[in-house]
Amino acid sequence: MPVRKLREFLDEMKIKYVTITHSMAYTAQETAVSAHIPGKGLAKTVILKVDSKMIMAVLPAPRKLDFDLLREALCARKVEMANEAEFKDKFPECDIGAMPPFGNLYGMDVISDGILAENDDIAFNAGFHTELIKLAYKDFLELVKPKVATFSLSR
Repeated sequence: MPVRKLREFLDEMKIKYVTITHSMAYTAQETAVSAHIPGKGLAKTVILKVDSKMIMAVLPAPRKLDFDLLREALCARKVEMANEAEFKDKFPECDIGAMPPFGNLYGMDVISDGILAENDDIAFNAGFHTELIKLAYKDFLELVKPKVATFSLSR
């Protein structure tokens, strides 16, 4: 079952979503394979420090962050990966590395890669390494209101 905070939010907003249970997987690509979802249809959440402020970046599973593009999109001086010790307490219900891309529920800004708009739906970790949620991409945009920019590259 998705983390309570996320499930309650989606239900309260009357959003249609599907929960997908899969075998244990830790990387986004493993998760896509385990859940039988194309990699480009699975969004991964990365926690970053942007000029010392923590934010969420959301991008397709098979792509990698381009820090120069991200710095430019955010008009930031410094962008770096946050380490687990810095953010694990922000997501008490979640497995580390399985945080859903709903920064609005955790007091964090979100930047979403524009490539995700190529899909009608978005699937993402629901707080655990064995569960995804899939919903309409337009609903994700409406609920999270992320900054949208292109900041990823093909592997």
